[in-house]
Amino acid sequence: MSAQTGLVVPSLFSDSRTSSTTDVSDVKEKQQPDVECQSIDNTGSASESEEKEDSNLVTWDGPNDPENPKNWTQSRKWATTMIVSAFAFVSPLSSSMAAPALDAIGTELHIPDGFQLQMVLSIFLLAYSFGSFVLSPCSEIWGRSWIIRTGNAVFILFNTACGFSQSRAQITAFRFISGFGGSAMLGMGAGVLSDCWLPSERGKGFSIYQLAPVLGPALGPIAGGFISQYTTWRWTFWSITLFNLFIQTLGLFFLRETYAPRILLLKARALRAKTGNASLRTQWERDDRTLPKLLAISLTRPWRLLATQPIVQLLALYQAYNYGMLYLLISSFPSLWEGKYGMPKGVASLNYISLAVGSLIGAQICGPMMDAIYRRLQKRSGTPDKPGPPEFRIPMMVPASIISPCGVFLYAWSAQAQCFWLVPNIGAALFACGSMISYQCISTYIVDCYAQYSASASAASGFLRSLAAFGFPLFVPYLFKSLGYGVGGSILGAVSVVLGIPAPLLFWKYGSVIRAWSSFDG
Repeated sequence: MSAQTGLVVPSLFSDSRTSSTTDVSDVKEKQQPDVECQSIDNTGSASESEEKEDSNLVTWDGPNDPENPKNWTQSRKWATTMIVSAFAFVSPLSSSMAAPALDAIGTELHIPDGFQLQMVLSIFLLAYSFGSFVLSPCSEIWGRSWIIRTGNAVFILFNTACGFSQSRAQITAFRFISGFGGSAMLGMGAGVLSDCWLPSERGKGFSIYQLAPVLGPALGPIAGGFISQYTTWRWTFWSITLFNLFIQTLGLFFLRETYAPRILLLKARALRAKTGNASLRTQWERDDRTLPKLLAISLTRPWRLLATQPIVQLLALYQAYNYGMLYLLISSFPSLWEGKYGMPKGVASLNYISLAVGSLIGAQICGPMMDAIYRRLQKRSGTPDKPGPPEFRIPMMVPASIISPCGVFLYAWSAQAQCFWLVPNIGAALFACGSMISYQCISTYIVDCYAQYSASASAASGFLRSLAAFGFPLFVPYLFKSLGYGVGGSILGAVSVVLGIPAPLLFWKYGSVIRAWSSFDG
């Protein structure tokens, strides 16, 4: 890989400016016909020439302005990262927490076993797909923090309502709406972190944040198994509400706005009120910038990214398969551990720890190593003080693409042979570890490509990911029932090999070419 790096880096830099790929923290403003569709400085500062021409332009008070999230103290950045990660943990936690209670829910609400009962679990993830397409672009109008807190409030309200459901229609509708609100935390977390952390620091911040959406689904069934065994299935929803109210309270007090255009807009409003100078404005304010026009541009942005950006399409497909596989394993655990191994519900749910441990190991390995590799490649490229191309995030995907399918094969055939319970868990942990590393690399790659619109870009890639998480568990019972764990798992593992191993090599060698196929200006 090192020999290849020296050959690839020059070509990566040669076209990275033409494809909206750099984190533009040090790139000067380029004016475009529409102010909403311009490639702007990620720090929110205007170009020097524009500042000289327009004394009424409101921007940062110099490069070291403490109000700029990039200049926040490490403690404030980490506090923001931890709060956003907590939001991103609790929503996916709810997505799987009801899994061990599905039989009880079906019995009490008269829901037939199979597809209809599985929909109670999966409809939440379907809502993720559409919710992020609405809420993430809105954060690029009204700011990150307000949308996160509002979406979480919707999630709290309708998740509570799930516990009061008396019919299949009620619980399905409430699950969908709560998932819609819960998608806010997943779609905007990457945007918040890209607002705060410099490119060379993002790995460590993302290692915490990106663990949350994977750790949540892995830990949810553990708590849900014991709660449903010793109380009632309704408390699998109400306990989430109580936990989330605590997180919402922390967010109200400690989650500050990070989106540069929103911060500067509020600054301009305050200065206009203080000075009486109505001409003061930010570089994003124009007379013809009406709310309907702004909404039309912002709400279609994720769709345009998904439809026109090959790099988003390819990465989204790869990420979708891995995420779908995670939920497939989660859905297969009850039938394996309670059915084949005869474990009680509470004890069976402890096997989900393997997914959590694997995810945790993957996150803690990938975060520091990804930053170290990024800085080393920066130095090798001869421009250590400038952001490197997104392809510098790729190297860690190589071992991940091997670890994941190995874990799938081990899980499948050890489950088929009904080996000692630890063996399938090792397979599940290996898959989770590799999947976590790939997830981190892909997410940071996308953020580096579309810095200002990172929330919309993350929503675009998350759309297919959530659809896969919704769809994969629906055919799990039929797959393993008809083919068995060994053959069924081998098919899934083979697909992981075909998709996973060529992918990092493809993006490393041709990523800059793929990005150059189309540019995105907002």
